[in-house]
Amino acid sequence: MLENAQEKLATSLTKTEEYTNMVLSFATEYGMKVLIALAIFFIGKWVSRQIVKLMRRGMERASVDATLISFSGNVVYVVLVIAVVVAALSRLGVDTSSFIAVFGAAGLAIGLALKDTLANVGAAVLIIFFRPFKVDDSIEVSGVIGTVKSINLFSTTLTTADNRSIIIPNGTLVAGNIINNTGNATRRIDLVMDIGYQDDLKVAKEIIAKTLKSHSKVLKEPDFTVAVGALAPSSVQLYVRPWVASEDYWDVRFELTEQIKLIFDEYGITVPFPQMDLHVHKEAVKIEA
Repeated sequence: MLENAQEKLATSLTKTEEYTNMVLSFATEYGMKVLIALAIFFIGKWVSRQIVKLMRRGMERASVDATLISFSGNVVYVVLVIAVVVAALSRLGVDTSSFIAVFGAAGLAIGLALKDTLANVGAAVLIIFFRPFKVDDSIEVSGVIGTVKSINLFSTTLTTADNRSIIIPNGTLVAGNIINNTGNATRRIDLVMDIGYQDDLKVAKEIIAKTLKSHSKVLKEPDFTVAVGALAPSSVQLYVRPWVASEDYWDVRFELTEQIKLIFDEYGITVPFPQMDLHVHKEAVKIEA
């Protein structure tokens, strides 16, 4: 009996020792890998957050739309975290090639399903970085003119002069020509004033120059231009080119057109309209007897 008990005890101790050695061996082999993987995960998440914070600060300083800042930050953070998770699993000895294949296939499927939508998002990213226009700029695009009121992930909203809202997909917007009317601080007004051939050309030019000099919103530099632009069939065309601040463009254009017309009336300078002279020739009719 005593011998059997001793044998069982010895066997139990042997198994306990084997299990202990197995645990120690596993801990020695994988414990460091687990610790390193955890360190990669937590440090990677912290670094990802810092990168996103820096990116958002830079976009805020560039006055990027808040919606685009939020979206870009979330996308970048998710991509960085996925990269950190894959790196941590790879450190544990897990074959991550299957994960990468799954993510790639999922990304391809989503990209094909949302091709047009993602094109608009991609266009929004281009608008962020290249900044062809910003909110409150007056632009001409896709055959319409309006003031930019908002830029979101998928479209840009313009407000026209008659207070209509026009929503243009970002993909369509960046695919064509964009004319930014307020992109520069100053802008030139191009007016064409017609006078009759019988009017005094020098007097007309002096009147226009005096009107431009007296207008408070016409800039001194660059200097304006008043010149004969063309000899049209019914009139002499004077090209009037003053410079103004971009925000004053339409007000000054309307004011100058009215002022010049009123002064022309005072000096008797005509603004001709197209005319056609018809000459009728009568032929004698011979009557035979």
